[in-house]
Amino acid sequence: MQKIAVPILMYHSIANDPKGSPLRGLSVPPLLFRIQMYFLKFLGYKGLSMENLVPYLKEEKTGKVFGITFDDGYLNNYTHALPILKKLNFSATCFIVSENIGGINHWDIDKGVLKKKMMNFDEITKWIKSGMEIGSHSSTHIRLSDCSNEQLSHEILNSKNKLEELFKVKVNHFCYPFGDYSTKVIDFLKSSEFISATTVERGRAKTNSNLFELPRVLVNHRTYPIRLLIKISSDYEDKRSSKKDKTCNSDKKL
Repeated sequence: MQKIAVPILMYHSIANDPKGSPLRGLSVPPLLFRIQMYFLKFLGYKGLSMENLVPYLKEEKTGKVFGITFDDGYLNNYTHALPILKKLNFSATCFIVSENIGGINHWDIDKGVLKKKMMNFDEITKWIKSGMEIGSHSSTHIRLSDCSNEQLSHEILNSKNKLEELFKVKVNHFCYPFGDYSTKVIDFLKSSEFISATTVERGRAKTNSNLFELPRVLVNHRTYPIRLLIKISSDYEDKRSSKKDKTCNSDKKL
């Protein structure tokens, strides 16, 4: 049976970063985000959180859908993206660093990246009450492939438990910090009862994809509507995957 593409969009910050800022490409201007969402809605697409998307990946449902994910938990996801998502009746998943709620993007500061605030408890609560989802992005946003079992328990299981206890929701989906993982990490996620995990590998997810190595469609500050459509409706993004029939990719850097 032919596999069907189920694209998952990968966002980080929704902000207007100054020209020349390190990793500026990972910040999508609010106006561009609005245009992207309205454009896909006009074309008949439905944006979904990971929980709502998984049935399509498992071929339990069919439809013109795409996933919307935000890594790290930036405050600007709440201020700039949430109103658009609500208006269009889309859902999305924000991957939260559980020990950095209300903090800043400390993992990027040594690269010269602008300091940005993360959502606090109240903002995450409102995000969830607005019909959105949260997932885990580990406890402290570190590379996982070299972690001991004790460290993995802290970064994966403790993160899941803390988020579930704080926000009274199930946390079923994970995102690898820096895209760094291994078969050991995947096994730990499975034993911790996660349902899926997203990578930073470029490409469209497919029906029957490995749910713990899901690729995503990179969206940056120059992903204008037509390019976005090409990315999700053709093999344009698939050809940019750096994965070459590996079972895991433990040295991917974002």
